[in-house]
Amino acid sequence: MYKIDMHTHLLPAGWPDLTEKFGYNGFVNFALKKDDAGQTTGASLTIDGRHFRDIKPNCFDPEAVLADMAENRVDVQVVCTVPVMFSYWARPEHTLWLSKFLNDSLAEVTRKHPDKFIALGTLPMQAPDLAVKELERCVKELGFPGVQIGSHVEQPGKRDWNLSEPKLFPIFEAAQDLGASVFVHPWDMMGHEDMGKYWLPWLVGMPAETARAVCSLIFGGVFDRLPNLRVGFAHGGGSFPYTIGRIEHGYNCRPDLVAVDCSHNPWSYLADYGRPARFWVDSGVHSRNALRYLIAMMGEERIFMGSDYPFPLGEERPGSMIDSMYDLTDKTKQRLLAGTALEFLDIDPARYGMEDMYRPHRDRGPSAENPAPRDATPSEGARL
Repeated sequence: MYKIDMHTHLLPAGWPDLTEKFGYNGFVNFALKKDDAGQTTGASLTIDGRHFRDIKPNCFDPEAVLADMAENRVDVQVVCTVPVMFSYWARPEHTLWLSKFLNDSLAEVTRKHPDKFIALGTLPMQAPDLAVKELERCVKELGFPGVQIGSHVEQPGKRDWNLSEPKLFPIFEAAQDLGASVFVHPWDMMGHEDMGKYWLPWLVGMPAETARAVCSLIFGGVFDRLPNLRVGFAHGGGSFPYTIGRIEHGYNCRPDLVAVDCSHNPWSYLADYGRPARFWVDSGVHSRNALRYLIAMMGEERIFMGSDYPFPLGEERPGSMIDSMYDLTDKTKQRLLAGTALEFLDIDPARYGMEDMYRPHRDRGPSAENPAPRDATPSEGARL
């Protein structure tokens, strides 16, 4: 089966000392690690002199990535930066400089290996005017099909922006106009100061962050105002698909608090009446039963394979869980492993010889065969 891994991360092989360059703290620094023979064994990431993370060469060396792809039988990786590099907290002009540096680095990788890598850019989201300009550059000059953004936008000393923030709307509007996909990744997890033990920010905070982003775009009316915007969410949509019952109950019992900017039942954004969901998610849920549930909630047309390579919480052998599911047809497996990613990115399947295996499903409105409105209340069967 052809495999396109929609959720992978790649850093440049080093960058300037940003603290020295910009004159204040908070930025990530990169230092190569070598063995006694002088061979690169990885790199150390630090923030203000404190150790943040050690990474292996497959996080910054495309040749190491290609070797892993060959071993794991992954045909294409969609690469984007590591969320810690978003730097929304920094001065806008400095985040713009860093975004351009990261985007240019990814563009160089895709130029050298056009059949193996597709890149998603990063933006200075705290400055929407600058973000729109960099989005335009990513699409028009660098040839990226979209961008990766965080689950919220940090505002030092102020209230953070959720993705429903009106000031962010021009970015989403520009993405729709440009035909650019938007991949949302959790970061800077809420409450992380209170749950440092047991790795809870990554185990509990990340799923909650992603649900925060999904709810913000639904209840903020962004999906309604931009019907052709393509948005995907990491890690299977986080906790959102599994708490939709509670979310809908809140919408119904306290519309004065929940339904203030959106008049559609939150269930209407999930798969129902033969239509796929309004947004996309990756397959990174680490459980066959969870993926079965996700397919029922989203439709296979809205789930793409995503491993979170090369990090420990990712799938060790990308796509292996989908491969192992005996109850999925080969057609469904191929859709999950590659077809949906191509549709999300709006890439011609003929480029990868998949025109006979993949048919886009773009209809979001009523049809003669399926006249039910999108905001109709789902049946009990659809609710599972």
